Amino acid sequence: MKKKIDVFDYANYILKEMRKGILITTKSNGKINSMSIGWGTLGVEWNKNIFMILVRENRFTRTMLDENPEFTVNIAMDKSDRNIIKVCGTKSGKDTDKIKELNLTLEDANIISVPAIKELPLTLECKVIYKQIQDANNIPEDIRNKFYPQDVESSAAGANKDFHIAYYGEIVDSYIIE
Repeated sequence: MKKKIDVFDYANYILKEMRKGILITTKSNGKINSMSIGWGTLGVEWNKNIFMILVRENRFTRTMLDENPEFTVNIAMDKSDRNIIKVCGTKSGKDTDKIKELNLTLEDANIISVPAIKELPLTLECKVIYKQIQDANNIPEDIRNKFYPQDVESSAAGANKDFHIAYYGEIVDSYIIE
């Protein structure tokens, strides 16, 4: 059962949880993948409720979003297993079926094709309505050096020279899985 919510009634909670890590889930060509994120924004643009996520250019999730521009945002509640966030932030969906490995329970979404995750019950269903790659020239040098070091390989643990793509997801539904 899903309890419909007004996303802005939970805005503070969502933003606080993002600092701990939340998931985005994608689906393409029959494959489902979840990725941990710690950066994003919740707001209003073009008179639409928006959840904007940042995905690095080289991530498997980027490929999936480009093939199917829909995603769910999956947020922990009181008793959620924080190990889910850790595993989904350290393994690639290209090589690992994280849903199966973590024994996650998928719930059909109400509007989009990407499922929700019962274990992370606060759910936002989003459709990408705009995307844009970051312009390195417009990022302050100190931030560029810290978050996008160009002297390391993109696959190096803890470092990544690839910039992000901002995906603006219109929130088409929001609820808590009970």
